[in-house]
Amino acid sequence: MKRSLDLAFCLLALLLCSPLLLLAACAVWVESGSPVLFRQLRVGLHDGEFAMYKFRTMIRDAAQIGPYHTATDDPRITRVGRFLRRTSIDELPQLFNVVKGDMSLVGPRPDVPQQRSLYTEQDWALRCTVRPGITGLAQALLRSHATPQQRLALDLRYVHEHSLWMDLCIIGRTLGRLSGKAGN
Repeated sequence: MKRSLDLAFCLLALLLCSPLLLLAACAVWVESGSPVLFRQLRVGLHDGEFAMYKFRTMIRDAAQIGPYHTATDDPRITRVGRFLRRTSIDELPQLFNVVKGDMSLVGPRPDVPQQRSLYTEQDWALRCTVRPGITGLAQALLRSHATPQQRLALDLRYVHEHSLWMDLCIIGRTLGRLSGKAGN
């Protein structure tokens, strides 16, 4: 049932957001050329690796210049990229990851393979028992202000307690945060 809802919602979201997707792609291209999309290797369900899509928000070849994570004032982030990140528009191409089956709308955010060392083997294995999501409990409750320990605790809580109702609540809270109604 979750997969059917993911597909239905994503196809509707892609249809409704297509003008925004096109506008964002044009803005990235005008400011810094191609590629417009950034592909990054992430770890998903059952420890499987996949290419996650985002709008490119950093200068070309940024991964070769700095670490896999960014700071707020990271000089690699472009002007358009700052706006796309602040509004979370940079995440919209992940709707294609959901359609492909790599991700779900809701689940723990997918990590890069290098982040495995931050977990115990048991926590990593448990985290990989559910499909990663565009949004998750940590994003809904704390947005990007979660510490790694808070994020892990909320990700594991989701793994243990996930349900359709919980997913709907997370989507509602996430939309509320994005619209500014739930704070940041």
